[in-house]
Parts: sequence; C-alpha cells; structure tokens
Amino acid sequence: MAEDRPQTSTRDHGVLREQLEGWLARQVRDPVVSDLVVPPANGMSSETVLFDASWDDGEGGRHEQSCVVRIPPDLSAEPVFRTYDMELQYRAMQLVGERAGVPVPGLLWLENDASYLGEPFFVMERVDGLVPPDLMPYPFGDNWFHDADPVDHQTLERSTVEVLARIHSIPADDPDTAFLAIDAPGDTALRRHVNDQRAFYEWVSADGIRSPLIERAFDWLEANWPDEGPAVVSWGDARIGNVMYRNFEPVAVLDWEMAGHAPRELDLGWMIYLHRFFQDLAEQYGMPGMPNFMRVDEVAAAYEKATGYTPVDLRFHILNAALRHAIVMSRITRRQVLFGEAVMPDDPDHTFIHHATLAEMLDGTYWSRLEP
Repeated sequence: MAEDRPQTSTRDHGVLREQLEGWLARQVRDPVVSDLVVPPANGMSSETVLFDASWDDGEGGRHEQSCVVRIPPDLSAEPVFRTYDMELQYRAMQLVGERAGVPVPGLLWLENDASYLGEPFFVMERVDGLVPPDLMPYPFGDNWFHDADPVDHQTLERSTVEVLARIHSIPADDPDTAFLAIDAPGDTALRRHVNDQRAFYEWVSADGIRSPLIERAFDWLEANWPDEGPAVVSWGDARIGNVMYRNFEPVAVLDWEMAGHAPRELDLGWMIYLHRFFQDLAEQYGMPGMPNFMRVDEVAAAYEKATGYTPVDLRFHILNAALRHAIVMSRITRRQVLFGEAVMPDDPDHTFIHHATLAEMLDGTYWSRLEP
C-alpha cells in the first residue's frame, strides 16, 4: 500500500493568489486575498484551494469571507479523469441544495472564462466541519471518527444515507436535470453509465497495459444485468470522505465530478464499497477496523425507511463500484509511475490494490463478508 499521497498540483501558489485577487476585482471592490493554502488531504480530482478574502462592503467597512476555489487539475499533473466540467459541479450543487435541501456550501461565483486561472473554476463559502480521513484510512484507528462511540457511527451512517435519499428525490426525467445526462451510448441511465466507464478504461489503457480482471468485471456486468428502476439524480462519488460533518451530521456534501443520472443503487453500492475497500485494507494489516459500519442490510434498511424504496441488486452495484474504483486506481498508478513515486507492476491487474477483492467478487467468494 502506498503511504505517500501522489502529486495533485504543480501550480505556483503565489501566482495563483495574484490571479485570484485580480479576478476578484471584477466581482467586488478593492479585494484582498490572503492565507491561500492547498490542504494536505486534497483530493485526487479537482484541485481545492482555501483562501481568505476581504473587500469594500460599500458601507465604509470590509466584508470578510473564507472561501474555497475548485479548479481542474493542471494538465502537467496528469489528471485522473478525462475531463473536468466545473459548471456541471456548480450546477449540481445548486440543484440539490435548492430542490432537495442537501447541505452544500454557499455558492459564490462560477467563472467559465479560462483566461483568469488557466481553467474554468468556481468559488464557494468555506464550511467548518470534520471529514473522515482517507490517509490513513479512518478504519485504521486513531482518528475522530473511528474512536467515536458506536452510537455516533450509526448516527453518521444514517444521516449520510438520508442525504442520498434527498439527492435521489429528484427524478432524472425532470428537465432541470438534463445537464446531468451522461454523454455515452445506451438506452438507459445505467447503460450509459457503464459505457462511459468502458470509455474511461479505454482512455486509461491507451498505453497498451490492459487488465484482464477489469475486462472480466465488465463481462460479469453484462451477464448479470439487473432490472433497472427509474433513474434519479446521482451524486456519483457518494462516500463519507466527501462529506463534512458536525456532531456526526452532514454539513457539506462535496465533490460532484461524477454526478449524473443513475439508478438509486449506484450511489448506495459506491458508498458501501468505498467503506469496504478501507475495511478490507485494515483487516489485511491485522486491524479490526469498523466491520459493523456500512453493512449492506443496515444501509438498505435505512434507505428504505427514508424513501419507501427497497434497494435491489446491490451485489451488482457493489461489484460495479469495485470495477469503477479499479479503473481510477489504475490511472492513479500510472500517474505515480510518471512522477517517479511507483514502479509499474509486472501484472497489469496489480495496478489497483484491491485486485484480490475484485477477483473474489467475480468468483462469488467475497459476498459472505457482507452478511450480518
């Protein structure tokens, strides 16, 4: 397991501060940008930059605002994804905040003109809260979430599932959600989603390094295709590491790069699987982890209580999540190799750390771990 976080940014932060201040002068009077930092736990997708700003409030004083700017990664940093649609992220947060009461940061400005920072970007208000850590993963222990009372674990799980229920209350056939339609072939939302993942895999493997295990997983999806329910607005990257919490309740739902239309179970499968990914790692390293958190039966029951809808075919969607994650991790391995942080493994299936888990899912030997 890689202990070091791969590079995510090659931007000069001094230059970025000046650029932001110059741009902000077009929005407000006499702005000053200060305390610009990139958090050390920054994500592997869009770049997150924190800064403080002040400006003339027009009444003889200064307005103070703590801000977050989201920018696509610098191309020289070999981005994880093919494209980064900042307007889609901004509009998705706006949609779920206004229509479904989802807690999202206050949105300040969207800038589609790339001439200011080199890429489109948006600015939002900074929210105070805690995020379950990815590095080291929260099930490894010695962090605020792992060390909390089991009742608090249940509160966080339930409240996060309830956030999904709010997001999913917006149907995909609502015309206001048309911008979230995935641009891929297929006559259903799930077909378009999987075909989009195939295209992502082809992009990642354009160097000729192909994973037989990933390709087996795509074949398994085709052989086990579920009956699809109505599509809804999907968060896409639905995991607790993309939520800020206060008193174990969500106060900000973040990271909307993967938003789209999908069956409800797609987000549920991703949320369950991403916990299992960390839990399996903890067990591999001889730690108990958090085996009673995000159990399939409890997540499904909480979702049904919140929505009246009974989730189905969750094995399909959990395996689909493991497949999606494999493609992302395979891309990240290539980035690490380019930056001299890793060596390309001889076995292409080992470009993602959970290859044994995906193989066990395909062989049917994994699922007993998820039973009560």
